[in-house]
Amino acid sequence: MRARAQFPAPWPHRQCRGPWTCAPGLGSGPGPGPGPVRLLPLLLLWLGPHPLTRAGKMKIVEEPNTFGLNNPFLPQTSRLQAKRDPSAASGPAHLFRLSGKCFSLVESMYKYEFCPFHNVTQHEQTFRWNAYSGILGIWDEWEIFNNTFTGMWMRDGDSCGSKNRQTKVDLACGKSHKLAQVSEPSTCVYSLTFETPLVCHPHALLVYPTLPENLQQKWDKTEQSLADELITPQGYDKLLKEIFEEAGYLKASTEKEATNPQGEVKSPEFETLEKCNKEYEELSKELKRLKDLLTQNHIAYTKQRESTRAEHLDYKTPATSSRSGVVSGPRSIFEEMLAFKMTSCDCSQAKGLKILH
Repeated sequence: MRARAQFPAPWPHRQCRGPWTCAPGLGSGPGPGPGPVRLLPLLLLWLGPHPLTRAGKMKIVEEPNTFGLNNPFLPQTSRLQAKRDPSAASGPAHLFRLSGKCFSLVESMYKYEFCPFHNVTQHEQTFRWNAYSGILGIWDEWEIFNNTFTGMWMRDGDSCGSKNRQTKVDLACGKSHKLAQVSEPSTCVYSLTFETPLVCHPHALLVYPTLPENLQQKWDKTEQSLADELITPQGYDKLLKEIFEEAGYLKASTEKEATNPQGEVKSPEFETLEKCNKEYEELSKELKRLKDLLTQNHIAYTKQRESTRAEHLDYKTPATSSRSGVVSGPRSIFEEMLAFKMTSCDCSQAKGLKILH
């Protein structure tokens, strides 16, 4: 009779103190017993559902990549930094309804956007991380020709080498409001054509009707002075420009430096003979005050060389001497300054003045 083979029981008779204590060496009795890997499903059932799984499905949000300051998905206003605020809206009142609106045109991979009385911007239509977006100009002033509004100047845009970008917007009659044409006639100077039905009337862009009453009266007097030949056409243009500046249509002229890049001194200009004579009197008084001050402090001020412009002065240089050792005869430095000032602003050439003999 063949003896039966004896095999160890797969589940030895022992007491388990928990799911992990049935691992080899942790329970009582011999045999390997089931390991931790086999008991993992039982452990999960024993622990129950995980808190995260009870919270519901995880929501996956797909968002566009916003890497790079010029990414096209970013709002344009968050990427452009203007150098200044735009000028106040001015000109024909019926054009003010365009303020707060923007009109765009895509041309040659660029999107141009014109916001009347605000700015002009350019945006490269590409998904490159460094796509260009910039300001081509901020609302500055009107262009006026023949007493008519002919265009809007947008200046102080983004830097372009040593200068700032600027744009001129020409207004043209059209059936609808739209940006019709864009060009760059010279480097960093742009030209836009904006069509609108608001300028189709022949008188829609005349300057005179838009002026307040006091400036209209001032214009009327200027016209009369020109008709009476009291002012020259150059003087008329200058006075008219001042009226436009006062109305806010043109930017007021800024003071220019006394010398140009070549170092040449620019001659001052006076509108009338009266202003020229008044300036002469003030300079003469200032000259006398400085001379007296230097004399009181025994400081020499005579310049040791003759001037070639003595004939333009209407007085003789006093040949006096002082105990300070001032040599008589040659004119002082201050007299030279006065002579140059008055010869360079020859009162007979006062700008805009017609002298009748």
